[in-house]
Amino acid sequence: MVEDARPLAEVIAEGLRDQGMAVDVAHDGLDAAAKLDVNTYDVVLLDRDLPGIHGDTLCQMITERDGREMVLMLTAAASPGDRVRGLTLGADDYLAKPFHFPELILRIRALARRRPAARSRILRTAGIELDPIRRTVSRDGHQLDLSVKEFAVLEALLNESPAFLSAEDLLEQVWDEHADPFTNTVTVTISRLRRKLGDPPVITTTPGVGYRIIDTGAPSD
Repeated sequence: MVEDARPLAEVIAEGLRDQGMAVDVAHDGLDAAAKLDVNTYDVVLLDRDLPGIHGDTLCQMITERDGREMVLMLTAAASPGDRVRGLTLGADDYLAKPFHFPELILRIRALARRRPAARSRILRTAGIELDPIRRTVSRDGHQLDLSVKEFAVLEALLNESPAFLSAEDLLEQVWDEHADPFTNTVTVTISRLRRKLGDPPVITTTPGVGYRIIDTGAPSD
């Protein structure tokens, strides 16, 4: 999220994190450009009137990238002309301030699904069914009660299945850039998630590689 009004940025970021999203925050265009150079994001929430690099310029920079992030302009510039200008610059969606927070959540998730590499909305593997919109997850038809972080870790693993995700990958996707790389929070969250998913176990660990979900009932290649 790129927003120069710090109090607003923190409120939005905490609200998104409560929904299980990993959020990095930049307060000016220069900081945002630096983060975009080193991190991969699904969606960029972008204010327009930014110091350093203007939001319009930053939007054009993003749209020129290979495998670019989806851009949601979140700005007080709300006239029809402003919307047309923002979309002409390459933004994928445009939401005027003030906004309804549940609508923002739905728009972010819709944009994430529209990315070229995005998969179908409902994720299914090994008897697990996860719906990121309704925030529901079940295994073999039985509903599971997961915490926000457990849900987000499971969603990340299902998105990559059957490939591995390292602990560092999970920290980046589920927590944020300020997460301590030496913390054992991933290990603890995976342990709780395994218990809630039950038997037979589906989350495997390979030391030095990471975690993955495998469907033991699926035919091998």
